[in-house]
Amino acid sequence: MKSFITTISLVLLPYLIFGQTKKPIVTSDLMKIVNASQVEVSPDGSRAIMVVTSKAVKDESDYYYTRHLYLSNLSTVEEAKQLTYGDKSAGQPVWSPDGKKIAFVRVEKNKPQIWLMSLDGGEPYPITKSKNGASSPQWSPDGKSILYSSSIPYHEIDSKLPWNYERPGRKYNDEPNFKSMSSDQKKQTKASQDGSIDEVRAWLAKNASQGNPRVFINESFQAENNLYTDLSFTHLFIKDLSKDEEAQITDGFQNFLGAQWSPDGKNLIAHSRAYKVHPDRDMDTDLWSIDPTTKSAKLFLSYSGYSSSNPIYSPDGKQIAFNVKPENDIYTAQSQIAVVSANGSNPKVLTASLDRDSYNASWSKDNQSIYFTAGSEGDGILFKVSAKGGKISKVIERDDVSVSGFALNGDRLVYTMATIENPSEVYLMNLKDKSQRQLTKLNEWVNGKIISVPKEYWVTRPDGVKVQYWVMEPVGKKTGVKYPTILYMHGGPAGMYGPLSQWDEFQLEASWGYGIVFANPRGSSGYGDKFKKGNMKDWGHGPAGDILGSLDDAAKNNDWIDQDQLFLAGGSYAGYMVAWIVGHDHRFKAANAQRGVYDLVTFLGEGNQYRLVPSYFGGYPWDAKSKDLIYSESPLSYVDQIKTPLLIMHNDKDLRTGVIQSEMLYKSLKLLNKPVEYIRYPDEGHELSRSGNPLRMMDRNIRIIEFFERYVNHPETPAAVSH
Repeated sequence: MKSFITTISLVLLPYLIFGQTKKPIVTSDLMKIVNASQVEVSPDGSRAIMVVTSKAVKDESDYYYTRHLYLSNLSTVEEAKQLTYGDKSAGQPVWSPDGKKIAFVRVEKNKPQIWLMSLDGGEPYPITKSKNGASSPQWSPDGKSILYSSSIPYHEIDSKLPWNYERPGRKYNDEPNFKSMSSDQKKQTKASQDGSIDEVRAWLAKNASQGNPRVFINESFQAENNLYTDLSFTHLFIKDLSKDEEAQITDGFQNFLGAQWSPDGKNLIAHSRAYKVHPDRDMDTDLWSIDPTTKSAKLFLSYSGYSSSNPIYSPDGKQIAFNVKPENDIYTAQSQIAVVSANGSNPKVLTASLDRDSYNASWSKDNQSIYFTAGSEGDGILFKVSAKGGKISKVIERDDVSVSGFALNGDRLVYTMATIENPSEVYLMNLKDKSQRQLTKLNEWVNGKIISVPKEYWVTRPDGVKVQYWVMEPVGKKTGVKYPTILYMHGGPAGMYGPLSQWDEFQLEASWGYGIVFANPRGSSGYGDKFKKGNMKDWGHGPAGDILGSLDDAAKNNDWIDQDQLFLAGGSYAGYMVAWIVGHDHRFKAANAQRGVYDLVTFLGEGNQYRLVPSYFGGYPWDAKSKDLIYSESPLSYVDQIKTPLLIMHNDKDLRTGVIQSEMLYKSLKLLNKPVEYIRYPDEGHELSRSGNPLRMMDRNIRIIEFFERYVNHPETPAAVSH
């Protein structure tokens, strides 16, 4: 029996063990994936609140998401209890100090507002009516009020503009602000296209206030899915629960973000910036202190050489943990965890020795340690470090997992984690004895599925750079048979793949009989500062060599990879990389480039991430020192060399990379009479593959496979088809 089992692939074992029959992943399984997030532990440590996101469908064309609050009892093994229902989503839940209520955010009349729910029973109800919306609720320590944030359009701020107004020949607020006027004020305002210059300007302003037309004066005017004409600034408000009033406590032309109460309720801490130039040109922030009683804000810490953000008080109020990044280097520098005394003295970086991007600081109850997450070599790891600095240790020792969020209370740690076997569940750990227990069963359906398990490899490139990659076998793989294989890499460019990446997409392709190879080339995060900066002024040749070198090494280590049937796919920076590779290497039967950047010159105006150009290439297209490099690093410069059949995908509302990128690549290939097909998804931004409409997500996944099926010769019927 032993010799028989060793002759078959481990992937086939699920078909045989105990007579059970597991089925391969199919396209519609994407609808079954449920995710948990935003976990918060109750003040007494007995319960946890979380947000559970599911996919739903009304009819064959109406797909949507539901996001609801669930409550888990940490002392029992009973299922988590759903608290909110219906089509209105709930998020950002926070416990009241007495543990009897939950404040959360729900959209009402197209605006997010703060809602309140009693755990003793009764329907939730809104407590804010902010005309600009309300989010990020935080209970005051005494439970009598709630702090929240709201975004204020800058034309509604009655202060002196601290930088030069950048509308040529005009002055700040030199025209009526129709957006903030009452109906009576609008009637009284003289506005005419045939009147005086002031009346003409009022008439033009009225049209612009309705978005007809949109008037832009900002450098950064592209959001993720839409354009915006006005700056806005995030300010803090306090809702007194005993009164029907909401007091604004910050003002002016600066944002107050990540605000937290001090434990005694006498102070607030946030990150902000007192802008001296237009906010488009100053991306760094400092720590600010706000007195909620006097409504006064002042600079708390300007940490020399660093941009500081996300401050959080220790439970005793004596220290503050926060994030730091080197100033003027938001794209390539690593984020670290730092700590400072509550009086602003002795700031100190704690995680430099880890040499990883570190986020989500949270204090232990005894004020001695700080817990945080960091991506490292493909995994999302939970670490802890002493508030005094020193040794950094893993909290969860298991490999091949990704901890995406966590909450602490005493010895109880509640966290959301993805594993190879399960895309999302919530777990409880006792920090004293390290015992762990799964709290939710959101994705038990996976137990009946055949899962291809990624195998980790490393390859050393000719210049000494070590690159990590993974290989997934096709479902049903048989010894001695060759299989088609798809090569992937991640977006970013400072992203990171791991064994849990693109879970549904990769598992679906494996079930269709494809092997998968995916790599983290130079420039990826998770391998240290030097590696992350390894693609500076080199987006093409160096990373492409790492990716193709990983494929070559995978073929040496896995004789089932059919090197005559190789495919290539990727999105965002990986879309760039697909176009780059097929313009330089012709081994692939077909390729798929998604939402990519193909011409770095036009990307400067096309996408909201245009600052990647000067950050990585040292200048702009008009600078003599960088113009030739920007051209030579653009995949479009090699479009005439592309021979591989290419499926190009982009999304109509994608303003991170911009749709003209894909139009240029497609039109160029058509003019050159190359084999190409172009797909555009409506109503989607850059995040289609992760959070897009479920129908379009499924269409995308199977459309890639359908394109590759035109050029593949499977050795046998794929498992997904045979089932």
